[in-house]
Amino acid sequence: MLLPHAESFDPPYLATMPVKRHVRVTRRLAPMAAALLAGLAGCVDTRTDEATGQQLYLRYCASCHGTSGRGDGPLAASLSPAPADLTRLASRSGAKFDEAGVMMAIDGRRAVAQHGPRDMPVWGAVFAEKHVGEPFAMYGPTLDVRALADYLRTIQRE
Repeated sequence: MLLPHAESFDPPYLATMPVKRHVRVTRRLAPMAAALLAGLAGCVDTRTDEATGQQLYLRYCASCHGTSGRGDGPLAASLSPAPADLTRLASRSGAKFDEAGVMMAIDGRRAVAQHGPRDMPVWGAVFAEKHVGEPFAMYGPTLDVRALADYLRTIQRE
């Protein structure tokens, strides 16, 4: 069964509008709609230079924690205490990945003895410096820390 207006896809106001006016309205709106869509397309950020969590990990963390995250990086032997096994973060916190805690440890809000004194948030400061001069630079460090935490979630083992 068809609905009363199912045979017509035109909005109801078009039925009362003279044909000439309908054409004029359409001719006026079409270029504006095209310009609006073109403008919106320009708003999409198509940069591909953003580092992934794995790339950030390999650049900033692997020298101590190792490429696999098990605390066996090239600098691990020279550190006391030894770097943590990052693949066991979830198992050490009751089988639940503590995302907020991991992010705070990375950016320096949670004291980690191996990362230096509490008043020196090493990775938060490094990531902040990396984004100086970029649009919305204040969000860059948080996004980097988030990408790292997301990557660490993927390498968890029991």
